[in-house]
Amino acid sequence: MPTGPILRPARASDIAQALQRAPITALLGARQCGKTTLARALAPAATFDLESSIDRSALASAPETTLGSLRGLVVLDEIQRMPELLPILRVLADRPGQPAQFLLLGSASPDLMRGASESLAGRIAFVHLGGFDVDEVGPASMMELWHRGGFPRSFLAADDASSYAWRQDFIETFLSRDAARFGIALPPERLRRFWTMLAHSQGGQLNAAELARGIGVDQKTAAKYVDVLVGTYLVRRLPPWFVNTKKRLVKTPKVYVRDSGVLHALLGLRNGAEILAHPRFGLSWEGFAIEHVIHALRAEHDACFWGTPSGAEIDLVVPRGGKLYGFECKFTDAPVATRSMLAARAELELEHLYVVHPGSREFAIAEGIRALPLAKVFAALKDL
Repeated sequence: MPTGPILRPARASDIAQALQRAPITALLGARQCGKTTLARALAPAATFDLESSIDRSALASAPETTLGSLRGLVVLDEIQRMPELLPILRVLADRPGQPAQFLLLGSASPDLMRGASESLAGRIAFVHLGGFDVDEVGPASMMELWHRGGFPRSFLAADDASSYAWRQDFIETFLSRDAARFGIALPPERLRRFWTMLAHSQGGQLNAAELARGIGVDQKTAAKYVDVLVGTYLVRRLPPWFVNTKKRLVKTPKVYVRDSGVLHALLGLRNGAEILAHPRFGLSWEGFAIEHVIHALRAEHDACFWGTPSGAEIDLVVPRGGKLYGFECKFTDAPVATRSMLAARAELELEHLYVVHPGSREFAIAEGIRALPLAKVFAALKDL
């Protein structure tokens, strides 16, 4: 377990590069994943927390005058609370000499992305932030990171009990406060049941009809609630990869609770022993590893899975440079090639297939298939 503050130089570099490309950068990620801490480390000239009634009031009456008088880096935290600022930022971004740059922090993507696309086209860059990853906490803390998840306060808690209690509080806050803001008209206990059903579906195909029956709503409403959890970066909906092949393909998205610690809290798993004893621990590891690969490749928008009705499947496929790379995530120190891997490599003409595992050795499994320790994912994939 790290004893000092955990620095995030790669993420800070992503922001710095984005600010060089555009006068406005949006840093997007779930609540409590570390966006505000990272923004403060950039030493902004001014910060407005739009969760604060005082800061909202300061911007409500004369926003263009208030923001226009500032120089340097200006941070607007929880920008989705005041989307009416986006057209004003467009005007300020177009000033000669660009006296100020703006870093927008957001924890709910649909409205922000739609508004930014309409109002700030050509003026905004996007950076996605998750919780801590193994490259940041170190390989020695990898299992603890899997068990507790990457939210800083959960990972850095004094003990497992404190970490678990923080995650339960995080879930309760979303259920009782945040959900209604995003149009979920369910009592907290029913929404918890809905979210828990998604947790039990980890790594499986999204079944909106079954979710709807479980909470007594229609299928369209259940699909909307999934949209909200996806849009607040709490759930990942992984689409299927479509190609012209001889095989029929699975066309239904797969679903994952993005943070492994939140997944374990929803399943009532308090520590590593309980996680390893749970029948879905392999799917928990799969989701944990998939998030790492997506972060390493900056593949938020082009990550998919591949599967056939007969059961052949690859957990993750990502196109890069006109080539296609595959990733299988296995909780074993000695992964071997399976029939699915061989079939997928041939069918998809994969440039390479990596089997991501929790061990420490990297080695060839078969032609074009390589075992890759999770702790080495960022180094191994940095040039893709």
